This record gives sequence, structure tokens and C-alpha cells, in this order.
Amino acid sequence: MTGSPRTVSDVMTHTAVAVGRHAAYKEIVELMDQWKVSALPVVEGDGRVIGVVSEADLLPKEEFHLDAPTLGEGARSDLWKAGAVTAGELMSSPAVTVHPAATIAEAARIMARRRVKRLPVVDRVGMLEGVVSRSDLLKVFLRTDDDLAEDIRRHVLADLPAAAGVDASVTDGVVTLTGELRDRRLVPLLAKAVRAVEGVVDIRVDLTANVAHPDQPHPDQQGGED
Repeated sequence: MTGSPRTVSDVMTHTAVAVGRHAAYKEIVELMDQWKVSALPVVEGDGRVIGVVSEADLLPKEEFHLDAPTLGEGARSDLWKAGAVTAGELMSSPAVTVHPAATIAEAARIMARRRVKRLPVVDRVGMLEGVVSRSDLLKVFLRTDDDLAEDIRRHVLADLPAAAGVDASVTDGVVTLTGELRDRRLVPLLAKAVRAVEGVVDIRVDLTANVAHPDQPHPDQQGGED
């Protein structure tokens, strides 16, 4: 992978498999098996996402194949889905979605918070543009060490004049910063900027930093260049 992936659009699958609300139960199972996915977006005729049907939505039919669920939390929903035969009856709605311009971190937080493995990617009016999965989000860690190091040098160190004497080396995604930083107060800022680069696993700081004079303003408060 080259460049710096930063948004869902950079890693998502742009060709998405979806079903209509009238898709039959067996058709849904066959598509999941064919495409090796655990969930499918459900769309209206124009491609607008109206829900998602997942393996969890399909399982009650097998779970209660012989016995009806006992009364309790979720029993009514499970019983309904056990008797459902179309995507419109089975789907979870409204769908949990994400926009293509969302950051990879934002997509990861949505998945964790909503406990889903895949997210339909939709435009501003809810039209399906693709799908992003957990494995897609992890693609950022496939970047080579050389690619990461070059990205950090060009887009982090080069933008910080006080870091002119700093270099970055990367081994297995772990970044080591060496050299001299003009102001030690910038160490946390520099470390945060490096950690924000997609694909960084961890960071090690081995810098020599000058001690600023107590009366010297913080670098981000100075009005002009040194």
C-alpha cells in the first residue's frame, strides 16, 4: 500500500453486494456463502440503504427450528425473525452506516460501539457506495516500514521547523524518533502527530531536546518565525 490511507474511502470495498427488501431467506444465505460475508445491506430500488441483514438475523430460524423461544428478553424479536422469510422482515433497521469521508478511526469506533463487523458506506443521501469491514480497516497496518518513515518525514517532521534535526526510523510499524529537537516542550506534540499517521503500531522517543528559557513563549504562541 502506498500513500497515507486516512479515510474509509481509501480502504473500503467499492463493489458491494446488496439485496432488496423482497429477497428470500435462502437467496440471502446463498449470497453470504458465495461472497464470504457475514452481512448484506438491504436497499430500495434506487440503491438507498434501508437496513442490514446479518447472520445473527438469520440464526433464529435454525435456533428455534423445533422449539419456540421461552419467554424472556428478546424472545418476541427472536420468534418474529424465526418466522421471517424476506430481507425486509429479517433486517435490522435503520442501518448503522458510515460516510466515505469518515476517518478510519471513526469507522473503528462505530464498529466497536455498535458491535458490528461491517458497515455500509453511504453518501449524503444514503445511497450505497460500498462496504467497509474490520479487515479493511486493518489494511493500514500493511504499509511498509519505508513507506511509513517517508510519510512521517514529509508530512510531520517537515512541517515542524523545530524538528529539523529529527529523523524517523521504522521497524515492524514501530517508529523511533532520534536526533535533536529545539524545544523539549514540543516532544508530546511531535509524538502525537507521529502516532496519528495511519499504520503506526507504536512510537519510541530517543531525542535530545533543548530546555527553553522560562520567559520564552511556547512555540505555538509565537507570532513570527525564529
